[in-house]
Amino acid sequence: MKWYLKVFRQYSDFKGRARRKEYFMFGLINAIFSICCMLLSFCLSNWLETPAFIGIYVLYMLASLLPSLAVSVRRLHDIGKSGWMLLVGFIPLVGSIWMLILLITDSEPSDNQYGPNPKEDVVLEHI
Repeated sequence: MKWYLKVFRQYSDFKGRARRKEYFMFGLINAIFSICCMLLSFCLSNWLETPAFIGIYVLYMLASLLPSLAVSVRRLHDIGKSGWMLLVGFIPLVGSIWMLILLITDSEPSDNQYGPNPKEDVVLEHI
């Protein structure tokens, strides 16, 4: 949960780097919340017989859009790529596979043009 909250605290911060753990934990918790919002919207819509509650899901998706983009850009920065590489995902089939490979790639071990290695900060905290 701390990774999810960390991403929302850095709501529109496209600078710096994000570890794989930060990116994928945010994605997991975001998917769980999205499913819960979708189920809640569906149940309320059926119970009250009105489609107005679909807005719960839509509002959550809009609220999480900018943090999702920001953490994706920071994740690409962690491997030394520009945030513009996200556009590769729009290439049918090949683009999504390429993006997945980029997102699971390990961090650059040292500082890069986007900032210091975030893994080193974790190691220093435990000492």
